[in-house]
Amino acid sequence: MSRSRLLTDDPVVVASGARLLSEALEAQAVPVADTDFHPPMAAPGGGDTAGDLVRVLADPRRGAANAEAVRRVLGVRPQLVDVRPAGEALELRPGSFLHAGPPVDWEHASGPLRGALMGAMVFEGLADTPEDAEAALRRGGAELEPCHHRGAVGPMAGVVSPSMWVFELADADTGRRSWCSLNEGLGAVLRYGAYGPDVIERLRWMSRVLGPLLRDAVRAHGPVDIGAILAQMLQMGDEGHNRNRSGTLMLLRTLLPDLLAGGAPAGDVAAAADFIGGNDHFFLNLAMPAGKLMMDAARGIPGCTMVVAMARNGTEFGIQVSGCGDRWFTAPALTPEGLFLGSFGPEDANPDIGDSTITETCGIGGFAMAAAPAIVRFVGGDADFALRTTRSMYEITLAENPAFQLPILDFRGAPTGIDATRVVRTGILPQINTGMAGRVPGTGQVGAGLVTPPAECFTAALAALAAEAPTLPAAG
Repeated sequence: MSRSRLLTDDPVVVASGARLLSEALEAQAVPVADTDFHPPMAAPGGGDTAGDLVRVLADPRRGAANAEAVRRVLGVRPQLVDVRPAGEALELRPGSFLHAGPPVDWEHASGPLRGALMGAMVFEGLADTPEDAEAALRRGGAELEPCHHRGAVGPMAGVVSPSMWVFELADADTGRRSWCSLNEGLGAVLRYGAYGPDVIERLRWMSRVLGPLLRDAVRAHGPVDIGAILAQMLQMGDEGHNRNRSGTLMLLRTLLPDLLAGGAPAGDVAAAADFIGGNDHFFLNLAMPAGKLMMDAARGIPGCTMVVAMARNGTEFGIQVSGCGDRWFTAPALTPEGLFLGSFGPEDANPDIGDSTITETCGIGGFAMAAAPAIVRFVGGDADFALRTTRSMYEITLAENPAFQLPILDFRGAPTGIDATRVVRTGILPQINTGMAGRVPGTGQVGAGLVTPPAECFTAALAALAAEAPTLPAAG
């Protein structure tokens, strides 16, 4: 009779939680494998998170719904098809402005969002000075709406006004469209809440010169495969959120012949090429609408637990989940921790802001930091942190995107499709890398860093999914 291996083999110890047990065993030369275990998140106010989790996991629709969501997301082929004024593309009227994140009014708007709105009012000729703009906005002199509600996304404050130009992307198979403003660069720019004369003049040049040049080049070239550029970026040291250097240069390489052949004044073409080539973040405003196209494909599937949007307005962080339609689940935004510019410090930073978290939502950005270890020089941390972060994101996602391969992980597909149930069950929150805006209107960028969504967004979404789950018949 053979004896059990339990009695004959050396013991193998697996430990979780506090290190006290592991350290005691290691002191006795006993090998120990520690697991990174987290209890399920607790809902604020004493909600029944465990019960909600059981009800959602038992929803018979969930498996097929999540599989369908994954199929739709991975099937999107984003292409740049046009560049147009926002008033035309998004049907914005004078006095209407889009902004990043979930809905917010002037009273609750953050400093950088207020600064961006003030600058946009001056840019549109609706006020002579930022002070006049502030007074008009305080009186309710503008209509505010989230970018996401129009199929668009906006970085940082995300303010889009009718005269600004936007990239227009389309899914090659379905024709679904998304939009994003043109990237202004870093530092004292409107999206970070700055509104000085140089900011306004730059926006006017972008609308007068850059936008029309890009429109003519894109129309002459034909659709530009943004998905293919994103895939190449991840193999060239970019992660698609705060590092876009290779993507920007690939875009410029693609469009430059058509820019040169368009017959525009040579000085204008040279200025445009210099502006794009010197702005490493220029491609971010194409990665974002590409992510928007991907995640919008998964919206509105009953029983689906995939997160289809994460966005912040500088006051609140909000998420949307496929099975809950267009409903926002919000909580106070956290303040990023990271590296600061010049003499700025933590006291100068505004809480998290911007729609650029659509990059993490679709599996790049902070989720793909393993592909871009150099990103830590910009946002903080170290190369090992970048690798650990990407590996941990696989724990909370539904799929791996074969188009977004990560060389350092033996070309494994990027973790894609955040599952609200896995976030709550594991306690692992999505990792975001981001710029930091000054909390005082007019300041601009103060640094860059790392942040996560507030856990309450996910427990609230889980409760809503549980409330909509079908009631199972009682046993017996």
